[in-house]
Amino acid sequence: MIEIKDIHKIFGENEVLKGISATFTPGTNNLIIGGSGSGKTTLLKCIVGLHDPSEGEVFFSGENFTKMDFEQRVPVRKEIGMLFQNSALFDSMTVEENIMFPLNLFTQMSESEKRDRANFCLGRVNLKDKNKLFPAELSGGMKKRVGIARAIAMEPKYLFVDEPNSGLDPRTSIVIDELIDELTEEYKITTVMVTHDMNTVMGIGEHIIFLHQGQKWWEGSNKEIAHTDNKELNDFVFASKFTQAAREKL
Repeated sequence: MIEIKDIHKIFGENEVLKGISATFTPGTNNLIIGGSGSGKTTLLKCIVGLHDPSEGEVFFSGENFTKMDFEQRVPVRKEIGMLFQNSALFDSMTVEENIMFPLNLFTQMSESEKRDRANFCLGRVNLKDKNKLFPAELSGGMKKRVGIARAIAMEPKYLFVDEPNSGLDPRTSIVIDELIDELTEEYKITTVMVTHDMNTVMGIGEHIIFLHQGQKWWEGSNKEIAHTDNKELNDFVFASKFTQAAREKL
C-alpha cells in the first residue's frame, strides 16, 4: 500500500501541487488523470522520489519514504518497477539485456538465473523468443511490452506507469491496458498510472484521482465517473471523448 499525505510541490513561485492526499491499495489500478499542467507527472515523481515534496509525506507499506536518506531508500526502490512514457529502452542492448539490466544492478543472481528470469518475463508479456532483437527492430507496442517485462523483472510490489498508451493505436492500447491489469491483479501489485486516455480510465480505472490546478478535485472509480456532477471532471471527460470521436471520423 502507498499513502500520500498533504503533498505540496513548489518550483520557485509556482505551487504545482497543493495538498494532495490519497491511498493506493495492492492489486488495484490507481489512475491519476487531469489536464495538461494539472500536476499529474509531478505527483508521480514525488511519490517515487524523483522530486522531494516541498511539504507532505509518502509512505510505502507504512514506512515513511520521505524521511529516508538515499541509503535507506534503496530497499524500497528495489521493490519499485517503472514503465516510462517512451519505454526508455537502451538502444544498444538487446531485449534480453534490457530486461536483465535491473537484475544486474540490484541482485546477485547468476547469469543463467537472470536469463531464466528474462525469459519468464518475456513469456508473461507474450514476447517469447524475442530475446536477441534490438529496440529498433520492435514496434511501438512491442517496446511497451518489453518495458513492462523489465518493470516486473524484480518482482515489484509497486508499479509506476507514465502514459503507457502514448503513441499507440487503439487496439494496441487495449492490449497494454489488459496486460497491466492482469499483472496488477495476479501479483497483487500496487499500480499507479498517469494517463489521459479515457479508454484506459473506463476500462481499468478501479481507483481514480482527478487533479485540477494542482488540487485533488475528484476521487472515485470508473463506474462512478460517468455519474459525477463535478463540472471540471465532466469537461475533461467529455472533451477527451469528443477529441477521440473527431479523430475517428478523419
